[in-house]
Amino acid sequence: MTVVAAAANAHSHAFHRVLRGRTHGEGGSFWTWRDFMYRAAATLDPDLYRDLAEAVFGEMLIAGYTAVGEFHYVHHRPDGTPYTDPNAMGAALAAAAESVGIRLTLLDTCYLASAPGAALLPEQARFGDGTSAAWLDRWHALAPLASDLVTIGAAVHSVRAVSPEGIGEIIMGLPSDVPLHIHLSEQPAENAQSLATFGRTPTGVLAEAGALSSRLSVVHATHLVDDDIATLGSAGVTAVICPTTEADLGDGVGPARALADAGAVIAIGSDQHVVIDPFLEVRGLEAGERLRSLARGRFTPAELEAARTDGGFRSLGVADHARDTITLDAASVRTAGAAPDQLAYAATAADVREVAVRGVVVARDGLLADGRDPARMLRAAIAKIDARLEESG
Repeated sequence: MTVVAAAANAHSHAFHRVLRGRTHGEGGSFWTWRDFMYRAAATLDPDLYRDLAEAVFGEMLIAGYTAVGEFHYVHHRPDGTPYTDPNAMGAALAAAAESVGIRLTLLDTCYLASAPGAALLPEQARFGDGTSAAWLDRWHALAPLASDLVTIGAAVHSVRAVSPEGIGEIIMGLPSDVPLHIHLSEQPAENAQSLATFGRTPTGVLAEAGALSSRLSVVHATHLVDDDIATLGSAGVTAVICPTTEADLGDGVGPARALADAGAVIAIGSDQHVVIDPFLEVRGLEAGERLRSLARGRFTPAELEAARTDGGFRSLGVADHARDTITLDAASVRTAGAAPDQLAYAATAADVREVAVRGVVVARDGLLADGRDPARMLRAAIAKIDARLEESG
């Protein structure tokens, strides 16, 4: 057995786990995937979201993640009206994290438009707060959810979903030490829309709004021009790359090596959870670079290890992770013979035997410390969602 540092999952949408293995019929596309995603979101209420998030966070723990950044925008009832507690859905996520023992950075997300200047679609109504000011009011009310395990962060969905003026208002309204995340240049269409509307790339919009700093994490950062890369790197942002999702959705391979060389910190995320496995994410990070460059060794083993660990914890505002560890089976059918500093090229989540947060064991041999089985938890939560999907037609 080998003890290594635990991983940090810097980008998650917990409810997307429902889509795994269900969106590939007739080839599928990003848009058929998105339609199913909206339908799944419509089934959730605070109780069901807690059940699902407990299961998903449990799956993360047994895979070796001890921290997760939940990019949370399912805020209100499906018709957009708030719950009695306007942060009931965020509270459900916090309770789920506390229940299983994972660190959570709750990245409550401002999501105001379906496209620049366009109202939210009916299926997006529950994501919105109307204005940046209204979102900020609700965000400030999240403070009581903070705990030893729960950090309150913030996110802007994208430059498509919040105007440059709104982004500037959010920057001014948030404390300067709060982790801030945004989806950035995930698809070419986003860039084209930004150029047509604002005359700037999404990175240029963020620069103009005063959003670029070392507390910002840009998620995906797939379709960047050279000036974007230089701008992001000089600001010292974290680039959260999600290789298994970007491959699954056909989004493309981003310039991770160039971003790192420019000064950005690299982290990983499981995003839509097509798999939950930090080792597959870092191998995907390296594989994408190899496919782009036709050369091996684009990231050193030490750099991949930093992306799996320190980069994500930095992105999430988690500083006290030195005693977060995972125990790997270094002699399994996958890892036998691997050099100690290259286990990330051989191991998978199946090789994780034990997981500890602050030195306290929270998972062992595929089960949570209290004996709960994330697989059973997932089956139960997804069955409830399927029943609601069937009822809704």
